[in-house]
Amino acid sequence: MSVFRKTALLLAFLAAAAWLLGYLSEAWVGWLLFAAALLWLLLSHLRPLAYLDAWSQAPFADPDLTGPGTWDGIFRRLYRHEKEVAQQISERDREIELLIAANQALIDGVVLLDAQDQIVFCNRTAEEQLGLCLATDRGLPVVNLVRVPEFMAYLAAGVFTTPLELTLERGQPRMLAVHILPYAGARRLMQIRDVTQANRLERMRRDFVANVSHELRTPLTVLSGFLETLQEIEFSPEERARYLGLMAEQAERMGNIVQDLLTLSSIESAPPPSSQVVDMGHMLDRLQRDAQALSGGRHEIASESSGQGNLYGAESELLSAFANLVANAVRYTPAGGKIVLEWRVDAGGAEFAVRDSGPGIAPEHISRLTERFYRVDRSRSREAGGTGLGLAIVKHALNRHQARLAIASEPGRGSRFVAIFPRSRVVS
Repeated sequence: MSVFRKTALLLAFLAAAAWLLGYLSEAWVGWLLFAAALLWLLLSHLRPLAYLDAWSQAPFADPDLTGPGTWDGIFRRLYRHEKEVAQQISERDREIELLIAANQALIDGVVLLDAQDQIVFCNRTAEEQLGLCLATDRGLPVVNLVRVPEFMAYLAAGVFTTPLELTLERGQPRMLAVHILPYAGARRLMQIRDVTQANRLERMRRDFVANVSHELRTPLTVLSGFLETLQEIEFSPEERARYLGLMAEQAERMGNIVQDLLTLSSIESAPPPSSQVVDMGHMLDRLQRDAQALSGGRHEIASESSGQGNLYGAESELLSAFANLVANAVRYTPAGGKIVLEWRVDAGGAEFAVRDSGPGIAPEHISRLTERFYRVDRSRSREAGGTGLGLAIVKHALNRHQARLAIASEPGRGSRFVAIFPRSRVVS
């Protein structure tokens, strides 16, 4: 029963009692009783009303929210309702926290803009990509913070059918693809993806195709020219032998390129390397003998070892990687130079290094040496007999053994190529 109905019934009962008393005695006695009952009823409701007024100004789930009579039911319902609302708010806050955490975990940058292109939210990736700080930049126009003319024009044009490729020069140059998606009316969502590596790989792919075509076209052109010449003109046996020798050299060069491409492909597609024990003492001796044979006495070849230990891995892949480092040192070190093969084992892991006294490499070339067909001096590389794939093979073979290639070089003072292996690959 509602409080209003209960109050109406109580008033009716009091009025009846007062009328009966006035009928049996004096009328004023009945009126006095009715007035006293009304005053008591009013006073009994004033305290709960004051408590309710104070609570309504700052509602909270208070278990002590109680009152006399029918007020107790009202307060219980208010307490239950406020508790449910508090639970719903808590669940909503948790969902918002999870949503923010999910946005923070994205590898793409996310920036939410309001109808005036002011920043509402951005994740940590976007802060790092665009140099933003949500704590201080919230509410600021994004064009005030990303002051790149291409971006400002793209945002002002309002045509977002294709993403904007943006180059930023903050620190390391980066290429960003910016997608803008309208949502919730005039609001906008910016998705920023770092495509620096993808663009670099695409450039490497294009360079690779062009370089393969170029590397194979040159010997093919020479072979075709010699064949046409031999078919159309009569030569002496000595001249014919010389032409055939040159053709054999070009055929061997093409064969070496194809063989290195097959080796690189097999390394990239092969299953993880086995964990057989590779005897590094035996391998070092073999590499030194191969270097001496390739050098033909033109260089001083030496080896150095410190520490005891072998490697876990695929012997054929490691031999291919190390042999390429040795062959490069022999090819590019002038006659009379020195080449040293180093094997070192310590508590941190192991290193195989090839040190030479060659011409050295300029710093701007070092980061690209492991790219396929990349050459510091293209004409000199051809004369030395390299295919341009040796260091790419080294890099992939080492990566498969959790190792890395470090290069230290200075023009005029030689180079040092180091294969660094983690402790987990070392057999004590």
